[in-house]
Amino acid sequence: MTPKPPIAVLTAHGQPSAPAPAEVDLAKLAAEVAPHLPGWDLRNATLSTPGRLEAAAGEGAVIYPFFMSRGFFTTKVLPERLQGLPCRMAAPFGLHPGLPALAAYAVQQAAKEQSWDLRAVQLLLAAHGSARGPKAAEAAEDFAARLRPLLPGCKISLGYVEQAPSIEAAARPLPAQSICLPFFAQAGDHVKQDLPEALQEARYGGIVLPVAGALPGVPELIAASIRAAASDQKP
Repeated sequence: MTPKPPIAVLTAHGQPSAPAPAEVDLAKLAAEVAPHLPGWDLRNATLSTPGRLEAAAGEGAVIYPFFMSRGFFTTKVLPERLQGLPCRMAAPFGLHPGLPALAAYAVQQAAKEQSWDLRAVQLLLAAHGSARGPKAAEAAEDFAARLRPLLPGCKISLGYVEQAPSIEAAARPLPAQSICLPFFAQAGDHVKQDLPEALQEARYGGIVLPVAGALPGVPELIAASIRAAASDQKP
């Protein structure tokens, strides 16, 4: 008998009001990760599609949380949804130790394309934050702390959707030579609507990078995390 391939499931929050587009986006990401995990059965499921995660999580599956922090959804919602299923949980995407390097490179390239001296650039990390607890903000602050040594001279500030300081307040004093990195896994409504509105209100004149989850090199990071979780190691 041919042994069954190991299963990995990429999961994200999704959009409860319209689950389909987020499922499509997550499926595209899974397709990009697949070449880096030969021999694996790679699946995807957002939490917003009823029953999809439970159906995808086969015996011994590695669950990959495409989330930015170890917060409410990764510590409470996911375990409750997977209760009774023999799965292994990988570390959330936003906590991967290799992510700051990818972000730093993207910032450096953006500054270079604008002919900006990186030492004169200000970087705004636009993050979600949370009214439920401190974990989301702590993850963003930790990411900023790990990013600073990789971008010497570049000033880094943070703004949040759901807590203070707001993105608008953080962006308002920034000069034209500024770069905004959305610290989000997917480009959902917060990135497509809330972020542009906040930057417009702040009269932000800088540039905006893709979300952290869309940076070049992310599929390789995800594959490394899944392999590490399967072998109970750190990525």
